[in-house]
Amino acid sequence: MNMTIVAGARPNFMKIAPIIETIKQKNTQGFNIKYRLVHTGQHYDKNLSATFFEELNIPFPDSNLEVKSGTQAQQTAAIMVGFERELQQHPCDLVMVVGDVTSTMACTIVAKKASIKVAHVEAGIRSGDMKMPEEINRIVTDSLTDYFFTTSTYANNNLKRLGVMENNIFFVGNVMIDTLLKNENRLKKPLIWKDLNLKKKHYLVMTLHRPNNVDEASQLKNLITQIATLGKDFSIIFPVHPRTKKLLQGLKLNFENLHYIEPLGYLEFNYLVKNAFGVLTDSGGITEETTVMNVPCITLRDSTERPETCELGTNVLVGNDTFKIEAAFEDLLSGNWKQSNIPQLWDGKAAERIVNHLVEIYKL
Repeated sequence: MNMTIVAGARPNFMKIAPIIETIKQKNTQGFNIKYRLVHTGQHYDKNLSATFFEELNIPFPDSNLEVKSGTQAQQTAAIMVGFERELQQHPCDLVMVVGDVTSTMACTIVAKKASIKVAHVEAGIRSGDMKMPEEINRIVTDSLTDYFFTTSTYANNNLKRLGVMENNIFFVGNVMIDTLLKNENRLKKPLIWKDLNLKKKHYLVMTLHRPNNVDEASQLKNLITQIATLGKDFSIIFPVHPRTKKLLQGLKLNFENLHYIEPLGYLEFNYLVKNAFGVLTDSGGITEETTVMNVPCITLRDSTERPETCELGTNVLVGNDTFKIEAAFEDLLSGNWKQSNIPQLWDGKAAERIVNHLVEIYKL
């Protein structure tokens, strides 16, 4: 079997890492699974350095299409042109895509037009919010996918409603949690821990990057002002996303308890999350990690493609509604936050299940 695995952004590599590790283990057992790792370059990230790959034992890509930034249409077109060339030069039996970034959708289209089967890891998740580019990517990808590897029964049911045959749906769990559990004992204090005199469960972590939170100055100003005021008794650690940084520079929001820092590496950031009193975020991936680490999570979005983090986990949706944010803070500060139940199959073995299914499908 010859497979091409696609990554388009930093989180994709963290999802792919356990899959490739499992493939290597299978090959030592006598199986013959060849893979080629392709980075589209959709997100140029200075943190995608040698340190990042070594830190998490992630293999370096065999190819980088170096697409970099651009509008949605420009990126999609550039990825498709580059990936078509990649498949022509390196034919394969299967293309594996992960998550819901533009690369996921674009490479799926190219593969199917080349009559190559597609496996989608994290298939079937839906937010119901068509204003999110990721939601469009999910819908298009799943309309073309052959093999659907899912993280939850919610995703299974979404696919079944679309008419996907049950024998093409494989409920495997969450590969992002594979990476978290493997590295949980390796998490390390960032330098700012000492610099800011942080103590376990005595600070909050905040991340913001969604357009409806960070692209409009007054909205961002109101949101940060409310959070800094409600959390006045806590240090608030805010690793600033590049798209957020530009707008923040003109707002001059200076609160004594609010600390702007550069984005952190995986091991340092998750150390902060694990030991935080609570997390405020608009990231779907972080809501998964806080659920597994049983850390209260206030999600600054109106919808989520990961409802299990709300139904079972520690996540509560508040959007940017001032009343909901205030109510969530009241629950957090009073100690009334719900405890997490870990979603089914979020046990660190998702990659093993994925590769085992591929072995069965291709009769290796």
